[in-house]
Amino acid sequence: MKKIINSLKQRFKIINELLEFLWENKIWWLTPFFIVLLLIGGLIIFTASNPAAVPFIYTLF
Repeated sequence: MKKIINSLKQRFKIINELLEFLWENKIWWLTPFFIVLLLIGGLIIFTASNPAAVPFIYTLF
C-alpha cells in the first residue's frame, strides 16, 4: 500500500513541477494542450478497457 501511495505522490510531484515550469517561464498558454492530451489518453484507455464504447467513439471523429 505504501508503494502505491509513494508512486502517486511522485506522479503528482511531476505534474506540479510541470505546472510550476509553465507558470514561471510564462508558457501557461500551453496548459490547454496538455489537458487535451490527457483527455485523449483517458479516452484511449477507456475504449481499450470497454469495447462497448467503441461505436460511440466513431461518432466523435
